[in-house]
Amino acid sequence: MFDVIIRPLGQFLYWIYNTIAFHNYGLALVIFTIIIRAAMIPLTLKQYKSSAEMQKVQPLLQEIQRKYANDKAKLNEEMMKLYQEHKINPAGGCLPLLIQMPILLSLWQAITKPLKYMLGFTPEQLKNLAEASNIPINSAYSEINTITHFMSIGQGSKVGNLNMFFPSHGFGINLGDIPTWHFNKIMSEPKYAVLLLLPIIATITTYLSVRMSMPKATSDKAANPMGNSMMYVSPIMTLLFSFQFPAGLALYWITGNVFAIVQQYYVNKYVLKKKEEVSK
Repeated sequence: MFDVIIRPLGQFLYWIYNTIAFHNYGLALVIFTIIIRAAMIPLTLKQYKSSAEMQKVQPLLQEIQRKYANDKAKLNEEMMKLYQEHKINPAGGCLPLLIQMPILLSLWQAITKPLKYMLGFTPEQLKNLAEASNIPINSAYSEINTITHFMSIGQGSKVGNLNMFFPSHGFGINLGDIPTWHFNKIMSEPKYAVLLLLPIIATITTYLSVRMSMPKATSDKAANPMGNSMMYVSPIMTLLFSFQFPAGLALYWITGNVFAIVQQYYVNKYVLKKKEEVSK
């Protein structure tokens, strides 16, 4: 379904890896993420503007909800009038998220299936490689396991130019491995102790990113219960997903979150503050 997005992203990521990332997969992911997020700045700023406008009319919206609580038809009518009077699109803040989700899903596919989407291996070639390494072709991360197998026996050429691409060359760790919180596995294989840092950092940066993106008024839980719940739900979801997928996805989240934090700091300090001064 997402092949039309996954293949260009995979090729673009591989191009970055081969050129400006010095054959370092981790660095390639960081550069890739920054480029994608930078391209989405106009949409993100639009989301900030929409959220700020919605926050301004919250008192009026709450008054309408209280007044017409028992008349849903009138409630919807008055809410639409309010949005029209203030030129607000209530769905405007959702657009960047709707665009990011296919990209995130596509990136996950590109990370877990690098032979297919980055090197362009055919299904027949993938099947032959999987059979040669005794790995079920339908397993969740068969391509990563296939690459790891051929690296371990010193036959990296069989999986193309991935001898420096996947194993142990993403900032010194294998970004194809899945982080774990199981103590015994962490103690027996030190690499998992390093990998454990990625989900933790991804969770912390997600929390900071969501918190910074909220208007000051959201510190009042009664004023915006949904916003406050997102401040905790998003980090928890990030933590859970980080232990389900290859570590490369957590690195993508971390880079994106840091970018968002810096961007939000700039917006809060220079864009929104300047707008408030002009309004006054």
